[in-house]
Amino acid sequence: MAHQHDPAFWAGRRVLLTGHTGFKGSWLCLWLTQMGAKVTGLSLPAEETSLFRQARIDALVDHIEGDIRDLPTCVAAVERSDPEVVFHMAAQPLVRLSYDMPVETFATNVQGTVHVLEACRRAKALRAIVCITSDKAYENREWLWPYRENDPMGGTIPIPPAKARQRS
Repeated sequence: MAHQHDPAFWAGRRVLLTGHTGFKGSWLCLWLTQMGAKVTGLSLPAEETSLFRQARIDALVDHIEGDIRDLPTCVAAVERSDPEVVFHMAAQPLVRLSYDMPVETFATNVQGTVHVLEACRRAKALRAIVCITSDKAYENREWLWPYRENDPMGGTIPIPPAKARQRS
């Protein structure tokens, strides 16, 4: 993907984006559609005050509401979009919520990723999968600088190990 910033690279390219109703997913939808990509998104319903709703992104993409914890939903989204590129951003990202709902956090962040990858395994046109996580995958050392790929993973709360599944 040497020309990923070139609009000609993305023009007409079929992209599946999980987590497209989230803040970062919405921005990626806007960028990809601006570059000419044909975007299909798979996410839980958007919040009423979200960027997704305010920017009316559902009118720009093939919007699928669904849960990555359900393998048939992931398979159907991959079949419907026939993606060349997949950006996997769907996750339960909230540290405080992970304390209250650790099982759901692992189900989404770990098993949901397994479902997305399993569905992608069957995609004939697929050329790339980009799994995106956050700095919450790294052990919190209270450092002042940004985390680097070689920094320690994990921690003592549910979010780091559940989000670390995406770093490879």
